[in-house]
Amino acid sequence: MPATRKKQVHLAVQLPGINNVTVWSDPRSGSQISVDSFIRLARTAERGRFDFFFLAEGLRVREHKGRIYDLDVVGRPENLTVLSALAAVTTHLGLAATVNATFNEPYEVARRLATLDRLSGGRAAWNVVTSHDAFTGENFRRGGFLPEADRYTRAAEFLTTARELWDSWAEGDLRADTATGEFVRPGAGRFAHRGQHFDISGRFTTPSGPQGHPVIIQAGESDAGREFAASDAEVVFSRYNRIDAARQFYRDVKRRLARYGRGPDDLLILPTAGVVVADTDADAAAHAEEISRELVSPQTAIAHLEAVWGRDLSAYDPDGPLPDVEPEDDAHLLEGHSAFRKGRGETARRWRELAAERNLSIRELVIEVGGRRTFVGSPRTVADAIDHFVRTGGADGFVLVPHLTPGGLDDFVDRVVPLLQEKGVHRDEYTGTTLRDHLGLPGPPVRDHHDEKEASA
Repeated sequence: MPATRKKQVHLAVQLPGINNVTVWSDPRSGSQISVDSFIRLARTAERGRFDFFFLAEGLRVREHKGRIYDLDVVGRPENLTVLSALAAVTTHLGLAATVNATFNEPYEVARRLATLDRLSGGRAAWNVVTSHDAFTGENFRRGGFLPEADRYTRAAEFLTTARELWDSWAEGDLRADTATGEFVRPGAGRFAHRGQHFDISGRFTTPSGPQGHPVIIQAGESDAGREFAASDAEVVFSRYNRIDAARQFYRDVKRRLARYGRGPDDLLILPTAGVVVADTDADAAAHAEEISRELVSPQTAIAHLEAVWGRDLSAYDPDGPLPDVEPEDDAHLLEGHSAFRKGRGETARRWRELAAERNLSIRELVIEVGGRRTFVGSPRTVADAIDHFVRTGGADGFVLVPHLTPGGLDDFVDRVVPLLQEKGVHRDEYTGTTLRDHLGLPGPPVRDHHDEKEASA
C-alpha cells in the first residue's frame, strides 16, 4: 500500500506594518515602506515555496495620548498597489491584502481584487476586516457611523455583493457575434443587489481572474467572527500560537463548518508566529530574549499597560510592579488599537495574577503576554516544533512575522525549510499556478445569488 501523505505545513509571510514587531535598532533593519523591501521579502518567500505574502492594513496611524504612536509605521503605501507591483516580480507566490469592509464599497474593492487576480495569474487573496471605531472613521467623514454589532452583518453582505460582481461575467448564455463569429456574453457584467447595507446595480467592468474568486481570509476571534469564518472564509489568521489555546481555537472553528455544508479541509487556520533560528538551542534562546527586550522597551511596556488601564502610568517604573489602581473602562489613551477595547478589567485581573505567580515586573509581563517568539531553537528544533504543532491539530500552518525587514526570513528559508522538505511536510516545488492550488482549496463556492439577495433584503 502507498504511504499515507503527511499533513502539509502551509507557510505565509507578513511584512510588518502595523504592530511593533520590528527590532528597529538592529543595523540590518531596513525600510518598511520601500518597494525594494517588499520585493526582497516576497522573493525570499517564493524561494522558500511559501503559499503567500501578506500585507496588513491600518486606515489611520494610531495615536498615543494624542500623538502618533512611536511604534507605528508611517508612510506605508496602499496594499493592493504594492501587490500589483509584486505580481510582476514573482511567478507563483500568492498575494494577500487586508481591505476594510467598513469604509469601502463592494464595487471598487471587487474590481481591484479581480484586477490583481488577473494580473497575477490567479494569486490574489482578500483579508476581510471591519473597523469598530469613530477614530478611524474620521478619515472617511463617517466617524462611528456603523454600530459595532452591525459590522459583521455589513461585512457578510459586502462579501456576498463582491461575489455577485465576480460571478456576473460567468452568467448568461454564450451567443455568436454575427459580425465577427466570436462567442460573446451580451449580459456579461450585469448585476443588481438590493440589501440592508447596499443597493446597487449596473455592469461590472472587470472579468473575474483565473481563480474565479480571490481566496477569502478572515481574522476575527469573537463568536461572530468565528461564525463568519466558518460560513465564508477559506483561511483564518489566528493569534493563538501557544499549543493548548491553539488546539481549542482550531477545534472550535473547524466544528462550525459542517452547519454550512463545508468540510474541515475547506478552511485553513494559520496563526501568526515569530521564529528565532541559531546554531544551537541555547544560542537561539539567548537571541530570542534579546529580541524580546528590544521589542518591548521600557516606554513600550508602559504604553501597552496604558492601553489596558486607560490611565497615564508614566510615573510608574517599567521594571517595578503593576499599578495598584484599577483600569478606567471608558478611557482610551491608545487610539486605533483594537486589542484592549473590551474586558479591560478582566485583562488587568489576569495580568495581575500572572505577574504575582511569576514575580514579573511591568516590562517582563508585557514581554510574556505579547513579546515572546513562537519557535526558538536550532533549525532542527524549529522544524520539529512546527511539524508537531500542525500534526497534532494546533494549526494548518503559520504566517511568519520576521523581526527584521527585509532580511528577517532568510535564515528560516535557508535553514528550516530544507528540513521541512526533508520531512515531507512542505513542498519541494510548486505544483500549481494559483493560490487555491497552493492551499489545496476547492474552487469558489457555487451560490444562488437570488436567494442571497432575498435573504438580505
